[in-house]
Amino acid sequence: MDRLNAMGVFVAVAEEESFAAAARRLNSSPPAVTRTIAALEAHLGIKLLTRTTRFVRATDAGLRYLESARRILAEADEADEAAAGVHASPRGQLAVTAPVLFGSMHVMPSIVEYLECYPEVSVNAVFLDRVVNLLEEGIDVGIRIGALPNSTMRAIPVGSVRRIVCASPQYLSRHPGLHEPRDLAGQTIISASPVSPGKEWQMGEGKCQVSVKIQPRLTVTNNAAAIEAALKGFGITRLMSYQVADHLASGHLVRLLPEYEPAALPVHVIHLEGRQASAKVRSLVDVIVERLRGNSAISA
Repeated sequence: MDRLNAMGVFVAVAEEESFAAAARRLNSSPPAVTRTIAALEAHLGIKLLTRTTRFVRATDAGLRYLESARRILAEADEADEAAAGVHASPRGQLAVTAPVLFGSMHVMPSIVEYLECYPEVSVNAVFLDRVVNLLEEGIDVGIRIGALPNSTMRAIPVGSVRRIVCASPQYLSRHPGLHEPRDLAGQTIISASPVSPGKEWQMGEGKCQVSVKIQPRLTVTNNAAAIEAALKGFGITRLMSYQVADHLASGHLVRLLPEYEPAALPVHVIHLEGRQASAKVRSLVDVIVERLRGNSAISA
């Protein structure tokens, strides 16, 4: 049994939570993946995965083995890079995470550019509207919006965004006179819960901060849906500035109450520091950072 290969197969199954998905990721077949996992479990004498008809999950022992396997595979990649020299072309697997709309709008172009430059690299793009733990979930590069906790990650600032209130010209033609936060009372509100959960909008900053109670007519769990409803002229919504930058530029949406916007939120590209960051990670980070810093939507 090729133990290094078996570790790679196990990591793929544990991360994908599916034998079939792992097989697609590895350009293999589900029976081959199943045989490799069975051989690895037999070699170790422990059960690494719990299988049901609906999902595959790592056992407690499997989770411990997963952490070690990821580290060993990363070190093996580093050894390959060191042997090949600094001019070797990046190769292998990478995982990138970002918020859903930010990822699809502003990170995916960087990933495509990177993959076109390095044909021996494969990327798993994990776009989720939640904070992903890079170490625990096997992610190499992440894009974070907002303040960062202290960690062992290297954080590279690339810009900033704001929470903004906006509506279509059609809606505003029917509801003039929006000059202060209190004017939002009685308006038709579209609540995008990933951006502003709850029934209050905090507006302004510092001593000028005010809390505005809202009564949404429409609540959505997807920012794209809130944008669509606003473009249709249904009501007022609150979104991240990068999400609606193109619509604001085209005049399809209008920015409201800019003087009452909260402080800008920083945007960072994060990854493991030092020697744990392989050449393929560093090269991808370079592409993402360059593109985001040149993006006019990623600014206060």
